[in-house]
Amino acid sequence: MKVDSSSIERLEEFKYLGTTLTNQNSIQEEIKSRLKSMNACYYLLSSRLLSKNLKIKIYRTIILPVVLHGCETWSLTLREERSLRVFENRVLRRVFGSKRDEVTGEWRKLRNEEFRDLYSLPNIVRVVKSRRMRWAGHVVRMGEGRGVYRVVVGKPEGKRSLGRPRRRWEDNIKMDLREVGGVLAQDRDRLVDTVMNLRVPYAGNFLTSCRTS
Repeated sequence: MKVDSSSIERLEEFKYLGTTLTNQNSIQEEIKSRLKSMNACYYLLSSRLLSKNLKIKIYRTIILPVVLHGCETWSLTLREERSLRVFENRVLRRVFGSKRDEVTGEWRKLRNEEFRDLYSLPNIVRVVKSRRMRWAGHVVRMGEGRGVYRVVVGKPEGKRSLGRPRRRWEDNIKMDLREVGGVLAQDRDRLVDTVMNLRVPYAGNFLTSCRTS
């Protein structure tokens, strides 16, 4: 493929900003690799020498940025979102430990729904959605002279392959728009206009609204 005067080789996968991108638009293996590399951090979150608040800060400032590096460009399926939630729940179980049953007096593991009360910050999937929305707004405001902008607004020729279509980054943005404000961009031009006018100043506002929806 040629862009201006430069030729770009066609590859099945390549590394970009530390993330493996594939021609199948799949981030599944990259996520698995990152979550596996974070297993070594579990022992630190189990330490009794650290307070729970400090453990949460370690997770938010050290572990989470490594796992979500470059997530603005991810196109996630429901299976991949579930993998991220499972990972975060494992982290939170390490942080908060077990709970003593008031009736039986026995110790038990915390249920997933109990983490919503203990962990007041947005969950990992909401963080991904917030960053993706902010990046989409940043890209469409770049202008026609930027290559990234042309990729987003461009309309590829030809037809998609038969069978169930793979979820695209654009599809994720449309779903995020519906979730944040009930907005549905039916075509790409309207999608760009909608994202252009959307402002997500920081993760907290968007994620808080998503949690209450």
